[in-house]
Amino acid sequence: MDKECKNNLESLLQGVAKKFNLKIYSLDLLTNQTPLIVKIIICKPNDDYITLDDCSRFNNPANTVIEDSNLLKCSYVLEISSQGVSDELTSERDFKTFKGFPVNVELNQKNSHIKFLNGLLYEKSKDYLAINIKGKIKKIPFSEVLKVSLCSLKD
Repeated sequence: MDKECKNNLESLLQGVAKKFNLKIYSLDLLTNQTPLIVKIIICKPNDDYITLDDCSRFNNPANTVIEDSNLLKCSYVLEISSQGVSDELTSERDFKTFKGFPVNVELNQKNSHIKFLNGLLYEKSKDYLAINIKGKIKKIPFSEVLKVSLCSLKD
């Protein structure tokens, strides 16, 4: 399976996804499987969660576009799924959803001798991130935050 075929397929599927207010996050053709697996991960442009209904509604139109394109000249299995849940918090929604959960904050070493902080997510503003470390609230300027990830709380 060449790269051009994959790119053409992805382009066609992006058009179908757009009709459902979806985007193709990734498309993989697992050619080492018999039959071939076409694995499509979809997402929503506004970062809303993908539901099982979203995957189900997208399945038949995606399959029809693949069949009509004649790009795949073999049997295949079509898998439609979401990105799933990531440990890294990136969107405003993530920070609201996981308020009070244990997080690991990776810091920019240039501004601090501490590489990581571990505590409970307390608050996120446009300027800082606040975490509860053993009952004390620590506000960290976002310029010092490299990454915020869910974790298990360490003593």
